[in-house]
Amino acid sequence: MILQCDNLCFTHDIHPALEDVSARLHPGKFSVILGPNGAGKSTLLNCLAGLLRPRSGSVFLDSDAILALPDGQRAKMLGLLPQGAQTHWAITVRALVALGRYPHRIGLGLSADDQRAIDAAMNATDTTGFADRLVTELSGGERARVLMARVLAGEPQWILADEPLANLDPGHQIDMLHLLRDQAREGKGVVTVLHDLHHAVRFADHVLLLHQGKVFAEGPVADVLTSSNLATVYGIDAKLFSDEEGAIQLLIKGKTAP
Repeated sequence: MILQCDNLCFTHDIHPALEDVSARLHPGKFSVILGPNGAGKSTLLNCLAGLLRPRSGSVFLDSDAILALPDGQRAKMLGLLPQGAQTHWAITVRALVALGRYPHRIGLGLSADDQRAIDAAMNATDTTGFADRLVTELSGGERARVLMARVLAGEPQWILADEPLANLDPGHQIDMLHLLRDQAREGKGVVTVLHDLHHAVRFADHVLLLHQGKVFAEGPVADVLTSSNLATVYGIDAKLFSDEEGAIQLLIKGKTAP
């Protein structure tokens, strides 16, 4: 089930945020949206999720226009972790994760399938150990993992995550990236907004590089994150290289000369 946008244009007030953005995103791939601040990364993700209506252009899930889908059907297909997602409800961690099952619920109680999905999501995000704590008592990093567990509990076909590494310590950042990549390996579509280029180089299958609201480059890491592209988009002197184990790494030497 391909997630596709065609000629998207979006304006915040009078300021263009996206201009003629087109992309085809495939299930089974860990796709990463990159670009400097203000490039339109979060706006694009929210358009893909159906949260924002573009000024022109369309988003499709196969042949279905995202904005034409009923809310419940869209929620089953697309799981969104928004940027800076918060919760101020004094409910337990497990109860919050269970909210991710809402699109699948029949009746008032939780079915055996619901319980299984909740358990799997909490195991995957390492949140089982504090299932009975109140969400309001958690650290920022713990809360971020719980909110991702809520997304996974819904068993969506696509996972859209806007800066899911915020508030996570380095170890849990790597865990989260492995989790998202594993979801892609299992056949789901994963689209993530990231800021850290090193993480993108290590984990991404597909990169969409935005610059000033437009698609500057799209494709595999080695094709997109070239020295020339990084200099133009980020103003940095950087290059990809292969380490002793054959893995691609990124060396950032500094800023380019003015």
